Amino acid sequence: MDISAAADRIRELKQAINNHNNAYYVLNAPRISDFEYDLLVQELLGLERKYPELATDDSPTQHVGSDLSASVTSFQKVRHKVPMLSLSNTYDRQELQDFHNRVLKATEGSTAALEYVCELKLDGTAICLSYKDGRLVRALTRGDGTYGDDVTANILRIASVPALLKPAETLSVPYPREFEIRGEILMSFNRFRELNESREETGEPLFANPRNAAAGTLKLLSSDEVARRGLDCFVYHLVTETEGISTQWQALEAAHAWGFPVSNQRKLCKSPEEITEFLDFWDTERTNLPIATDGVVIKVNDFKLHKVLGMTAKSPRWATAYKFRAEQAATRLLSVDFQVGRTGAITPVANLEPVFLSGTTVKRASLHNADQIALHDIRLGDTVFIEKGGEIIPKVVGVDLGLRPEGTHPFLYIHTCPECGTPLKRDPGEAKHFCPNKWACPPQIKGRIEHFMNRKAMNILGGEALVEQLFTKQLVTTPADLYDLTPEKLETLTNWGPKSTENLLESIATSRSTPFPRVLYALGIPFVGETTAKYLADHFGSLRALQQAPFEELTEAPEIGEKIAQSIRDFFQEEQHTHMLEKLKSAGLAFEQQQDATQVLSDTLQGKRFVISGTFTQSREDIKNLIAANGGKVLASITGQTDYFLTGAKTGPSKMKKAAELGIPTINENEFMALIKKPQTLF
Repeated sequence: MDISAAADRIRELKQAINNHNNAYYVLNAPRISDFEYDLLVQELLGLERKYPELATDDSPTQHVGSDLSASVTSFQKVRHKVPMLSLSNTYDRQELQDFHNRVLKATEGSTAALEYVCELKLDGTAICLSYKDGRLVRALTRGDGTYGDDVTANILRIASVPALLKPAETLSVPYPREFEIRGEILMSFNRFRELNESREETGEPLFANPRNAAAGTLKLLSSDEVARRGLDCFVYHLVTETEGISTQWQALEAAHAWGFPVSNQRKLCKSPEEITEFLDFWDTERTNLPIATDGVVIKVNDFKLHKVLGMTAKSPRWATAYKFRAEQAATRLLSVDFQVGRTGAITPVANLEPVFLSGTTVKRASLHNADQIALHDIRLGDTVFIEKGGEIIPKVVGVDLGLRPEGTHPFLYIHTCPECGTPLKRDPGEAKHFCPNKWACPPQIKGRIEHFMNRKAMNILGGEALVEQLFTKQLVTTPADLYDLTPEKLETLTNWGPKSTENLLESIATSRSTPFPRVLYALGIPFVGETTAKYLADHFGSLRALQQAPFEELTEAPEIGEKIAQSIRDFFQEEQHTHMLEKLKSAGLAFEQQQDATQVLSDTLQGKRFVISGTFTQSREDIKNLIAANGGKVLASITGQTDYFLTGAKTGPSKMKKAAELGIPTINENEFMALIKKPQTLF
């Protein structure tokens, strides 16, 4: 390759790597495997070494991928006191030996013993925790290595992160008055599976793996939802120099004594042979862990040697990571099925020759969407590689082109719905095709009824088999029809007796007392899951208010972006939904949020009228209750009678403008709390 061709290839690689960095760190939706990504980086590194005149400071080989939030209103960006670098990594045992040889050469003549600490490379998202006087005061994401997003409020809702440490004087090795410690935020396989099942139910894009789920969760604006998702944390690097701690092993032991979660899967190694033993053991044993790990981090133990070895622009020279290749299996692709979900989304599923992978026999695997099929040029009859995403969900990740049969043709993705024959659509920027025939496509109709009856929704007895019969006999074609069922109608069902009728009708009657948030979830609004439904119920208080809310006001609700807001508007504008809601209301379902009896705290706000906009550190419902408990009243919109405009994050600009025009005092959450406690000092 001459220098001209090298320059062209370097431009291609930079663009590809930057695009994949954005997909991985920002969108939490990686498009290729770690191994494929690392191959691109290694190719770029090789070309830059061969043609150093083509290497530039903006190359992705010179800086870490950035997870900084693109929204200026989401999280404050804070400069790291010490840059958060990434680790060099390898899949090659010989390169580990080369790392050891470089360390030997660089530390030649040193009196410090050369030891290594081997720790499992936990597959999560990095976090930097700052403590002062034993109290957590700030938590930053890695960001771009120089600046990170301040996610302190969310980190405080993770049970395994200590908000307050043991008193320093009680410890054999006290922690400094101010210090930083770094670690990994993780999501367990079980929590990951539960989260994806919930997202699939509401038509939301699935997370690719637990790492992406953990990273996405940290960037939520609702700390309540962060708490519900059950993240975990393990620390692995004490940044601040501390008296009595001179090695990595001592730092981990001290962190554990201070109250931090520290992984027990670590070993102090005195030779490359001991490192190899550790790698061999965990290459297989890792499949038995409840969390994802993708390799082993090898660190020089002595901190004095860290200073001798130093850093590169991107990574420390005293540590490296050996990455395990994801366990794969090769098998033949026999055919492809297309599943139609409740929201109309089409999912291609590969039917495979049975193959054993990670403890189970796999016969079917996800093909994701048309783009992924085209990216890997997957064809019927191919020998395909499969692996388990997050060690759970089988997926096709590539093709063995050397075994491709003669006469194959590029796979033709379907253009019409496999169930009703309607031409498929694909919205701009969306990965999946969908069937728009929501009112006549059987899987969509039955899916909506099943969702409505679900235990987490209306909790009506019955399952897929019952819904199939009810739909086939045209007894139920919308969820509202369930409330018209009678013993006479149910007599027509096959294998159905009087006791089954009694139980079903009893559970339908009981469902009338289901709380409003669950009713809202049961309606099946695309992208509105169980938690989002609760936010909406708390924020708007009634179905009527939600129906009438303008688009801008919808986006002010917690965790409601433009995509969800548009989905809500579209849902309520459809005549069929309006008719269904009228029937459900007539059936006696709860369309308003029940308010608990408000405890009277004071008359500080007696006669004062508030309008609330945006999101706050506490729930909107708690804010409303505080206003009522102190004698105030919450209004739906700003008028000349409004006394205070209480604003949080994501406040609507039109409301801000109207408040300014009318001269309404605008206060933030801190000022509101001060108003309750010390009203005379504010106004």
